[in-house]
Amino acid sequence: MKEINMRKPLLILGIGISLLFSFSLAHENRLFWDGGDWQRVEKITDFRPEISYQIKAAYVNGVQDGRLYYYLKTWGEQAAFADSLYADTIDYLSTRELVRSLDTFYEDQMNVYVPVPSAMIIANMYGEQISPEIIDAYVQQTKFWINELMLDMQREGAGQLLDDKILKHQNKHQIK
Repeated sequence: MKEINMRKPLLILGIGISLLFSFSLAHENRLFWDGGDWQRVEKITDFRPEISYQIKAAYVNGVQDGRLYYYLKTWGEQAAFADSLYADTIDYLSTRELVRSLDTFYEDQMNVYVPVPSAMIIANMYGEQISPEIIDAYVQQTKFWINELMLDMQREGAGQLLDDKILKHQNKHQIK
């Protein structure tokens, strides 16, 4: 009973800090967390490793839950497509190992602008001991597409990109 009472305040504090962190980023055109956001967690938590870990673990688990949800939703419509789309493993490592691996990955300043979901795939590739050449190629492809996306957002604006995606999605469903 005592342990539950200790966890509840920490959970509430973690959620509160996460919300403050999210609101501080809300004014930016942001699609997802990257390494800068990942590293900023330590500063926001006054370098308290337990709370920092809880926020990072919550984010990682949320990404994995969301990915599973959309995999299952897609699989219900087109199983082969879902299997090919979600072929990358992101749950090979435990949450603790994944957080530690992401901390290490983002220590390299060249990786800071890689989105956390992509970095999760990369971390799991290292965990599965995939060849360094394949991992490096994946990292380069990730950096290329994120740069292209950011340029498109600057040219067209995030709102326009999202509107275009919605129209494309609606047109696909009207054809069926």
